[in-house]
Amino acid sequence: MTKIADLRGMTPDQLSDELLKLKKEQFNLRFQAATGQMEKTHRVGEVRKDIARISTLLRQQQA
Repeated sequence: MTKIADLRGMTPDQLSDELLKLKKEQFNLRFQAATGQMEKTHRVGEVRKDIARISTLLRQQQA
């Protein structure tokens, strides 16, 4: 899980890169769940929340 204080110290470009990385991970986790290979089921919720955190910070920085 990513801490909000760590995210606030990042530039918008770094946040965008982190967001892209998390979306790829989310896709891979969904694929693992569909094929029955998922081991860390708790990671799905963590990734989803981290994506929401980063999206919120990006919107706040744009305003």
